[in-house]
Amino acid sequence: MRALIRPHGFTGRVKIPASKSHTIRRLLMASLCDGVSRIEGPLDSLDAQSCAAACRVLGADVDEERDGGGRLAAWTVRGLRGGLPAGLSGGPIPASAEFRIDAGNSGTTLFLALAAAALGGMPFTFTGDDQLGRRSAGPLLDALGELGVSVRSNRGCVPITVRGPWRGGRVAVDCPTSQYLSALLIAAPLAPPGTLTEIDVPLLNEKPYVEMTLSYLDKQGLLAGPARRKAGAGPETGIRYKSDFSYFRIPGGASYKPMNGPVPGDFSSAAFPAAAAVITGNPLVLSGLDMEDTQGDKVFFDYLERMGCTVKTTGAETGNGPDLTVIPPAGRLRGGTFDLNATPDMLPVMAALAVYAGGDTLLTNAAHARLKETDRIAVMAEELGRLGISCEERHDGLLIRGRSFRTPPEGPGENRNPPVLDGRGDHRVVMALACAALGFSGPAEIAGAEAADVTYPGFMELLGAEEYT
Repeated sequence: MRALIRPHGFTGRVKIPASKSHTIRRLLMASLCDGVSRIEGPLDSLDAQSCAAACRVLGADVDEERDGGGRLAAWTVRGLRGGLPAGLSGGPIPASAEFRIDAGNSGTTLFLALAAAALGGMPFTFTGDDQLGRRSAGPLLDALGELGVSVRSNRGCVPITVRGPWRGGRVAVDCPTSQYLSALLIAAPLAPPGTLTEIDVPLLNEKPYVEMTLSYLDKQGLLAGPARRKAGAGPETGIRYKSDFSYFRIPGGASYKPMNGPVPGDFSSAAFPAAAAVITGNPLVLSGLDMEDTQGDKVFFDYLERMGCTVKTTGAETGNGPDLTVIPPAGRLRGGTFDLNATPDMLPVMAALAVYAGGDTLLTNAAHARLKETDRIAVMAEELGRLGISCEERHDGLLIRGRSFRTPPEGPGENRNPPVLDGRGDHRVVMALACAALGFSGPAEIAGAEAADVTYPGFMELLGAEEYT
């Protein structure tokens, strides 16, 4: 599907959808717990639905509750007895049985569910779309193999088949994506009693997402430390780790408690309407965000302040925190250097903002942005080039030579067709290009606009895009 973006102002108040990272972690942990969970206000996107489908194949019951307008209000998840995937607790299953999980476009679902499935004694085969088929799980699969899990794959990519049991041991795993480590951290505590999993982490990108995973394990009472001692459980029974996350020691035999409550708003998604408003020189009010949340991408609003914007909390407290108001500077945005190692998902939207900044903007230390749904460094350089923007691709980032609001990139002449920007099926690239097109001096088309629904259903409509096939 193509979407036509005509330059116009974007402002108002936007309710931010729930966090994908939180939604998927809660779904999986609720599916692995011994009890019933109610996850309120989860993200209702293609990625989240892929995760829900995966949890059902693992053996959990995941029931939807929708409101009068058809919006997803909650998931009720009846977890697996004993916190183990199908095949160990659900009655007799033929030895030849094989369970198939289609992760769609969701790398988070693929990586996290792979490790969960490896706890069971039955084979689970994972597939996905063409894009996911190019994303390697190699380091995670190598680690699982060393932990006793049987693994087959297409050179680290789907189709991937895993089969437990999880026997434990000590493994080293490089984590260009933090999802490898989060997958092991979520699964390892559920390994059989007496099992010990030790993980050395020579390389770790996207550290805030590991902090998010650890926050869930902390709420489950599984981390060693003062809180565990006060609860009467000695630190030797909990998960130990070095402060720099280079080593983890995880005893098995734990179980998860139900996961209840509302899902926080998604800072990764919030970046796009905020950028759209800033690019067009307008203020925007964002609701549904919790500035105390563990999401690393909340630092995007610090980036905006460094570029000259004003960001402040306003309004009355709500269940997910106060409103966040973003006000662009009176003149041009400021360029600068931004280290995106912890926030590589922000590279596309930061590149879009950099188009309208005075001077050069360097997005750096984000080589792992090449390992996402697309090579986001190369794709953003190429697609912004179609708007006449000068970009210099670096091995670990992008240099963008920006312009001011008052001199937008020149659009086509009267007798020329609008430029077509190809989102390559990458939701964040699609949304970033749509934001950049708002400040263009003429209309532009976005090919593959439907990919935005992977994490932000309705975003193109929110932006006022004219969609057609």
